[in-house]
Amino acid sequence: MEEKRNVLVSTCSFRDVKPIMMDLPYPQLQVREKNRTYANLLSNDYAGAVSEMTAITQYISDESRLFCEDCMLAKTILGIAMAEMIHLQKLGEMIFLLGGNIDFSARQRDGRSRMWTPQYLAVPQNAREMLFADIEAERAAINQYQAHMRMIEDNYINATLARIIQDEEYHIMILQAMGRE
Repeated sequence: MEEKRNVLVSTCSFRDVKPIMMDLPYPQLQVREKNRTYANLLSNDYAGAVSEMTAITQYISDESRLFCEDCMLAKTILGIAMAEMIHLQKLGEMIFLLGGNIDFSARQRDGRSRMWTPQYLAVPQNAREMLFADIEAERAAINQYQAHMRMIEDNYINATLARIIQDEEYHIMILQAMGRE
């Protein structure tokens, strides 16, 4: 009997959480031709400092630290993480179509690569700081996607990146609203 009094239980159920994204279709994944330069650019979006891998890990970290104090915010964060997972999957498929490879490294123009690391993560101490860091990360991702779209001369790739940007802008709107509550 004594043992049961010390048991801590989560009352936050994630059963109904779905990806939080714009209710718009993604374009069919296709590329004009194999292009390692474009694959390398997308590897930065996949596993660079500003990347979907970083976003997913950041959001899961935030959710894990928030679920006890604010279940609704934790569910929202998890839903955003799920959308980022879809972005990661889309980028990975495009990288392979372009003739690249997924090894969790971001490739630079000079041929160097850097393996993804948890050092890219922020570890804010409270919900407000988490939301601020998440909003800033979404803005950085949008800026990076836009820069890559200017370098990529493939309308198929750019259409997918533009669609991902729509989700990132939606995430900013939701995170800003959550910060005002």
